[in-house]
Amino acid sequence: MQAFSKLKIAAGLRPRLQNLCTTSKMAQTPAAGDAEGPKEQYSVAKELHLPMNVPRKLLLGPGPSNAPPRILAASALPLLGHLHPEFLKVMHDITSGLQYAFQTTNKLTLAISGTGHAGMEAAMMNIAERGETILVANKGLWGVRMADLADRMGINAPTITKPMGEAFTLEDIKKGLEEHKPSVFLITHGESSSGVCQPLEGIADLCHSHNCLFLVDTVAALGGVPLYVDKWGIDVVYSGSQKVIGAPPGTAPISFSPRAQEKMSQRKTRVPSFYFDMAELGNYWGCDAGPARYHHTGPISSMYALREGLGMLADEGLESYWKRHKECAEMLHAGLEKMGLTLYVKDKALRLPTVTTVEVPDGIDWKEAAVFVMGKYKIEIAGGLGASAGKVWRIGLMGHNAYPDNVRLVLRALEDAINHCRDKAQL
Repeated sequence: MQAFSKLKIAAGLRPRLQNLCTTSKMAQTPAAGDAEGPKEQYSVAKELHLPMNVPRKLLLGPGPSNAPPRILAASALPLLGHLHPEFLKVMHDITSGLQYAFQTTNKLTLAISGTGHAGMEAAMMNIAERGETILVANKGLWGVRMADLADRMGINAPTITKPMGEAFTLEDIKKGLEEHKPSVFLITHGESSSGVCQPLEGIADLCHSHNCLFLVDTVAALGGVPLYVDKWGIDVVYSGSQKVIGAPPGTAPISFSPRAQEKMSQRKTRVPSFYFDMAELGNYWGCDAGPARYHHTGPISSMYALREGLGMLADEGLESYWKRHKECAEMLHAGLEKMGLTLYVKDKALRLPTVTTVEVPDGIDWKEAAVFVMGKYKIEIAGGLGASAGKVWRIGLMGHNAYPDNVRLVLRALEDAINHCRDKAQL
């Protein structure tokens, strides 16, 4: 009886479907006097019927870096439900890997579903409230971005500034803390727009003596530069998956100290974003003692990739990663100087191993050279960003790309490009 009823209902639907199809065809019939008739506005692009054409390129800009085969293979594994026990195990592995990468025992350590910008936004909106005063160290684009984001949230964000290519001293920071009396101090560890690696030791002691928390952006530095979150007293730190870790963009490692959690527990207002609320995210990630609640559908494949990137970091070891990036950067710097080029960051101790900035010589169009390198060698190098735009090239050596063969290749390609531009100018 039930089967018959279904057949009867289906049979009853057929004439209606036919009528709809007939009506649709009639509507497309050109009206009298209208030679063209209604235009088809929602046709499918022909390209969608073809396979994607994704060329192989060596990504030696400021990020993303090339993902190694092991990570790409992990991202192609079968999907799981975001609350399946097997996926929760992947999340647990990620937390453990991030604690190792950050060198911390912070329980509230996880990966935001989003890029490094999402990490910045989550860190700021959880640790500060509207009307509160924070202090931003501005020595490049990312300091500017932090201050802009704070302004959008209604957070007071005075800045201390340094010219691009320089770093802050402890005395600079002390003066800023005394003048502005902020509740949080924010600084970028690896400033990818200028190629500066900011020394972090001693800053937390200054901040804590002024009743202030210490927040660090380490998107372009994590894994490629020594970082000790617990030892250096960092309260909030965030990064990105697409740089040294070598995973695709889309996940943002983040960690909060007990001191930071205590401040967040005393908020007078709710975190303005449910998606970035660390109380909710921490529960979903198993960082608290409560039973896990649904928060959002995590990017399953991206988390696989992040987990595998952290696995590769653990296999090789942090110290080996730091050493490899330092040696490749020094090899690149020596090669650039041998070509007669000038490095943008003058103090060798402040040069960021993961992203090198080199001054564009007089008479050379930076973009023409970069386009030449891409066209002939299929290598990406980037121009400047923010105040360094048009003044420098930025060359990234991160993760799977930080090996001597790639250093030699990019040096040859850049020298070829400069000679090409000079020859062309003489014609």
